[in-house]
Amino acid sequence: MKAEGFVKELAKYGSDNDASFLQRFFKTGPGEYGEGDVFIGARVPDTRKVCRKFKDLSLSEIQKLLNSPIHEHRLGAVIILTSQFNKNRDEIYDFYLKNVRAGRVNNWDIVDSSAHKIIGPYLFNKPHDLLFELAGSNNLWQRRVAVISTFYFISKGDGSTCLALAEKLINDPHDLIHKAVGWMLREVGKRVDEAILLDFLDKHAHEMPRTMLRYSIEKLPEHKRLHYLKIK
Repeated sequence: MKAEGFVKELAKYGSDNDASFLQRFFKTGPGEYGEGDVFIGARVPDTRKVCRKFKDLSLSEIQKLLNSPIHEHRLGAVIILTSQFNKNRDEIYDFYLKNVRAGRVNNWDIVDSSAHKIIGPYLFNKPHDLLFELAGSNNLWQRRVAVISTFYFISKGDGSTCLALAEKLINDPHDLIHKAVGWMLREVGKRVDEAILLDFLDKHAHEMPRTMLRYSIEKLPEHKRLHYLKIK
């Protein structure tokens, strides 16, 4: 199996109309978060279908996909990595993290499809220092990787790292971090304990960016949502 075969197979699902839409949706214009990203217009279910055919790609071939300027190639690469993770945890983790640091895991859907399936489970019973290092990065996607990785911990009943990162990132300048933090806080309330979320909101609702707050309270009863919005 070769990366070239993956590229050829995925091209069958490309669409010029979808590519134009995705270029706008993922903010690829000058100065926007996805500046320069290129799409062929393959939809995610089709990308996943091709990934299943190429699930045994070697890391050297996956690296070729991650080096591609085409968004769907990089998305496919991380989807394949998540499917291989449990067979070779150490090597996949190191490989993925290398590419995170190199800036190749570099749009929100690519991060959200992979961070909590690789970094999250790998670090679950280990120190979480790496996540705080990434959260302190100037790179938007590294910060998002840090936040989304905590989804795995939350799914296992531990919201503590999410809360600590939320405090660290509460003044982050980027809306995509506000959304990610708010989403994970909401999941803490939903999957771990609503009281933990409420305690965090009691302490921080007044200083949280509005988007972060709105995402975090989305599943609360209406009277509680209104209460925290009034505090803000």
